[in-house]
Amino acid sequence: MVRSVKLSDVYSYMNYLSRDRAKHANSPDTGYGLTPAARARKIAAIRSFYKYITSKAKLMDENPMQDLDSPRLKKALPHYLSLDESIQLLESVDGENKERDYCILTIFLNCGLRISELVGLNLTDIRNDQLRVLGKGNKERILFLNDACRQAIDDWLDVRGTQGIIDKNALFITRRHTRMTTDAVHYMIKKRLTAAGLDASMYSAHKLRHTAATLMLQNGVDVRTLQEVLGHDHLNTTQIYTHVDSDDLRTAAKANPLGRVRRKKTPPTPPADNK
Repeated sequence: MVRSVKLSDVYSYMNYLSRDRAKHANSPDTGYGLTPAARARKIAAIRSFYKYITSKAKLMDENPMQDLDSPRLKKALPHYLSLDESIQLLESVDGENKERDYCILTIFLNCGLRISELVGLNLTDIRNDQLRVLGKGNKERILFLNDACRQAIDDWLDVRGTQGIIDKNALFITRRHTRMTTDAVHYMIKKRLTAAGLDASMYSAHKLRHTAATLMLQNGVDVRTLQEVLGHDHLNTTQIYTHVDSDDLRTAAKANPLGRVRRKKTPPTPPADNK
């Protein structure tokens, strides 16, 4: 079966995905046609599979998917909160679980963690001003905590308690004393964004990671250091954050010396005398 699949078969499958595949199979209001990014992930899986069975498992002599092309993806700038919006979000945190939620938001906005990394944090990962983070592929990295993070963690630990906690080493827990899940964190962030008067439909936990990266770059952190902070394997992944804001673009436009050149006005041509 694997040997019988041809490159044309995969392109036919991709054609189906782009036009006829339901985006949300269980929704009555679903649209049709997967995005280029979704189709690209499927192509990557097919490529990896055939690469394995040819180069590793040696089940085929030639890789029929070697020339399989991916959909062209649009390069979109990441959405992020401005500095003022970030402060607005933090200052609005109040009410139930305020210490925990403030701590989570502070760590996101200062350290740029992935949501999976945040929910996996343990008490033993905190050592003075250092935070041990377990990233993708079980790769560890050490981040340094600034004063805001350290204070937020201390305030949360003061009220966290120990009674009845099921996962006693979990840094962030729910009201039911269980480790917070990614869904719980997503819900909390949407709730806090709405309470702060920000558009919760535009931002998410990952957008807070974008915010941390952008603010660090805008304030002098070089891209290779940022790569280490974010836990990226490749520099080109980090470089999506090297976008410039509108003020920088405006300054660049004004710096061009041709921007001061004006067209010389000439007197209007008098109307022709038809007499």
